[in-house]
Amino acid sequence: MLHHFLALNSYRFNMTMNTTNITKPKMKAIVQTEYGSPNVLKLAEVDKPVLSDNGVLVRVRATAVHAGDWHLMRGKPFFIRLVYGGIRSPKIKILGTDVAGEVEAVGKAVTQFKPGDQVFGDLSEAGFGAFAQYVCVPETALVLKPTNLTFEEAATIPVSAMTALQGLRDVGQIQPGQKVLVKGASGGVGSFAVQIAEAFGAEVTGVCSPSKAKMVQEIGADYVLDYTQAKTGLKEQYDLLFDVAAYGSVFDYLPLLKPKGHYVCVGGSIARLFQVMLFGAWMSKISDRRVKSLAQKPTQADLIVLKDLIEAGKIRPYVDRCYSLSEIPTAIRAIEERQVQGKIAISVE
Repeated sequence: MLHHFLALNSYRFNMTMNTTNITKPKMKAIVQTEYGSPNVLKLAEVDKPVLSDNGVLVRVRATAVHAGDWHLMRGKPFFIRLVYGGIRSPKIKILGTDVAGEVEAVGKAVTQFKPGDQVFGDLSEAGFGAFAQYVCVPETALVLKPTNLTFEEAATIPVSAMTALQGLRDVGQIQPGQKVLVKGASGGVGSFAVQIAEAFGAEVTGVCSPSKAKMVQEIGADYVLDYTQAKTGLKEQYDLLFDVAAYGSVFDYLPLLKPKGHYVCVGGSIARLFQVMLFGAWMSKISDRRVKSLAQKPTQADLIVLKDLIEAGKIRPYVDRCYSLSEIPTAIRAIEERQVQGKIAISVE
């Protein structure tokens, strides 16, 4: 009897010890614990996300970087800290909004996906976290990946292409046959704006630096202009000016628009964005042009629109280069220096 008692208690002790020693599954991720330069981004081993009932666990195969990442990384402008939390240090430890990967598991409440599905999506309203090997997100943040793109190509689509789509269609109210001027046509958003405007049946003029003119022609612009001529060398008037590089005064560009034409501010200096946000209605009234800014909102419906356009061959990402997960600081530094044509993809092993 004593032998059985000792054996049973030894078993219970060993079970307790084994339970205590169980370690959570780990993954690699780029982690940020303070605001600053790309040097604050560190490759680390962290806990793998736990699957929730309404979550989709995605094995990340690729992600991408864009201007929003370095704003969050630096915590500038300051209002970003107010919006996303973390006045002194970031609450979002793992950045990354663009994702493409494979579904590893789904929660019991998930109905749209199953393990093995190839998906892509925008995580900006789903907690971020794409700069990692795994992420768990609501199913509404994802759709099936376009069949004619690699994971790396697909990862460059969500944020930038959806920004271009919503800016042209919803804010700019683009129509077939219109003349559209895209400033910053060689960048991430601009390169998609050129293609999407063409897909809507517009005549598109892309504005960029001379060194990037060939690239803008390759993606389908009808005409390409040196950015130094965009204020003084143009006699043409446009129905829609899509400004991804708003650094000069908006008033300098309004003469390029036809009466009732639309000026849509998408990117550029913070001062210029605030100028349009605060005084856009007033500028619209005195100029007889529509002056507006875009606040992009990710939707599953628009991801499907983009997927359909891609599979129909109407738009395709221009991937300048591809880095590994550990090279994300280098990738964001390239974005900061504005030396990128199209997009930078990140391959996640």
